[in-house]
Formats: sequence, structure tokens, C-alpha cells
Amino acid sequence: QVQLVESGGGSVQAGGSLRLSCASSGVFLRTHMGWFRQAPGKEREGVAVVNSRDGSAYYSDSVKGRFTISQDNAKSTVSLQMNSLKPEDTAMYFCAAGVVLRPLEKSEYDYWGQGTQVTVSS
Repeated sequence: QVQLVESGGGSVQAGGSLRLSCASSGVFLRTHMGWFRQAPGKEREGVAVVNSRDGSAYYSDSVKGRFTISQDNAKSTVSLQMNSLKPEDTAMYFCAAGVVLRPLEKSEYDYWGQGTQVTVSS
């Protein structure tokens, strides 16, 4: 059974930092693994995704230069370092994995975690 388990969410003031981690277990095919987020009343959007084979990273324009995604050598965990956080980064953050052609397109992902809340206060 495939499981993606997120950790590291919390509350922080604007300008602060948080680090999210996603641990995967089970046997499954994937080309990409990464992070999506969903704020209340908004659609889920791609934030940062990494190519599991070559480590290429993809970021949404809203987080470029502030967030950094990484994966461990065993490629079973991906992390998201979030710096210079803004109130508009407040959302539930979800880990996702799958065989995809469009890395930031949520509809292409087969596996999802339960999410971890990130709240940024001004």
C-alpha cells in the first residue's frame, strides 16, 4: 500500500521559515514527487515538484526564489524549505507523487498525502 506522510507544518510570522517533509512508503511507479497547496475557497495548485530520476525541480512563479525542494538519496523523501513566507502562502500543503508529463498539474498525480497546514500571519 502506498503512503505519503507529510510533516513540518505549523504557524509562523511573515518573513519566517518552515520546512516540510514527505515520507513515502510502498512500491509504486513515479517520475515526479512534490508539493501542492490549497487555500480556503481556492483550487489546489502546484508549488514545487522534483523529477525523481534526475533531480530537476519545477516551481510555481509565486514561490520561485523563496522555496527549495529536495529529495534524499534513497528518493523516498522529499522536503520543501520555505523561506520569506508571506500570508498568501497560508494553505494546506499536500505531498503528491506519480508518473506525470506536466509536473505542476495536479490532475496527473495518482498518490496524495493527507496534508499539513501552514499558516503565515502578518
